[in-house]
Amino acid sequence: MMAQAQFFYKDANAPRPNRPNHIGTCILIVCEKKLLLEHRTDSDMWALIGGGLKPDERLADGVIRETFEETGIRLQEKDIEIYNIYDDPSRIVSYPDGNVLRIITVVYKARLTKAPRLVCSSESRELKFFSREELRRTNIAATHIPIIEDYLISELLPLTM
Repeated sequence: MMAQAQFFYKDANAPRPNRPNHIGTCILIVCEKKLLLEHRTDSDMWALIGGGLKPDERLADGVIRETFEETGIRLQEKDIEIYNIYDDPSRIVSYPDGNVLRIITVVYKARLTKAPRLVCSSESRELKFFSREELRRTNIAATHIPIIEDYLISELLPLTM
């Protein structure tokens, strides 16, 4: 069996990072009250769309690029908004190549008015929009669970001023 990426969050058994902190972006893409996830090829996990920031790239440009590369969805900066930053030091990813990274993720959000035509990249086995109920039964990467939980809570209990 091929080695797989492993995701850790608040796990005392997580390996120690052996590379500099990694900055990435991901995006909550919502359509008809469902959330888009990708079934990753490097693990048997589902995760939000996203990836690492290139050295010469702005955060918004990174998430727009990753969204297009991984889904075929073309977003513009006006289509996205910053949702939150996840920087807990326990967010660790161990890759099959031996790299172990602490990941800092800037999360964006985009709402689509109609279902897009999805195109899988080589990084995805499948792309799917999940309902709240389906998410509860889905094997989600540990580093993305708190992001999705926060999003689901914020959708249920909108703040009122």
